[in-house]
Amino acid sequence: MKIPVALTIAGSDSGGGAGIQADLKTFSALDVFGTSALTCVTAQNPDEVRAIAPVNVEIVIQQIKAVCDSFPVRVAKTGMLYSAEIIHAVALEDIREGIAVLVVDPVMVAASGARLLQSDGIEVLCTELLPKARVVTPNLHEAEILCGTTISSVDELKAAAHEISSKFDLACVAKGGHLAGEEVVDILVDGADEHVFSAPRVATRQTHGAGCAFSAALTAYLARGELIVDAVAAAKTYVGHALQSAREAGSHRPMHFFWDFDSGVE
Repeated sequence: MKIPVALTIAGSDSGGGAGIQADLKTFSALDVFGTSALTCVTAQNPDEVRAIAPVNVEIVIQQIKAVCDSFPVRVAKTGMLYSAEIIHAVALEDIREGIAVLVVDPVMVAASGARLLQSDGIEVLCTELLPKARVVTPNLHEAEILCGTTISSVDELKAAAHEISSKFDLACVAKGGHLAGEEVVDILVDGADEHVFSAPRVATRQTHGAGCAFSAALTAYLARGELIVDAVAAAKTYVGHALQSAREAGSHRPMHFFWDFDSGVE
């Protein structure tokens, strides 16, 4: 039996909970073969990002070429791209390599506050990469940057999702995890269609990597042939279970990416 193939173009998280590590774990958990193109190496853990070293742009390009020359990549996703130069290269290679569906997770700032996208990269992200994408998955703060407005309610999140979808001619999943409330509300706007997804907030002390896992799960379900509405719903369910199933790892409580295969060991 053939397995669908997805590509993640993102940075490395040495703590293993986010970035390319989270993407590949999510792909595997959802029965999709994961390939990767590394954009940055970071020295980080769930509490802090200590250092960032971007990968040479030509190496980023060659990674994408090597994967696409050998695998039928159905869907690709981007995570941490860091610089305008890398974003420009990725936008060009996506077209050259014929990847049909691109999911953009516009990673800009870590939960710890560390900047993961240089300021000159935002314009290139908006002008070169987003117009080539099928869907973008901003959290509340990223949506604020893309819209240039403050978001403090579900209605404002809906308005932002519509604006982003229209502005860049793509589907937008605006995530409301940073809004207050017992329910976490995410909004999908795809052209004239609007869908609201709501789920109880998971009581957990760490959500490191949840955004990466969501966009990776969305990518995996799209690679499996799901419609975007169903893929968003399934991705939200996957991340919710991964957070609920978190287990102790030293002083941290990271998401359990393989919760569906849990043997029952506590």
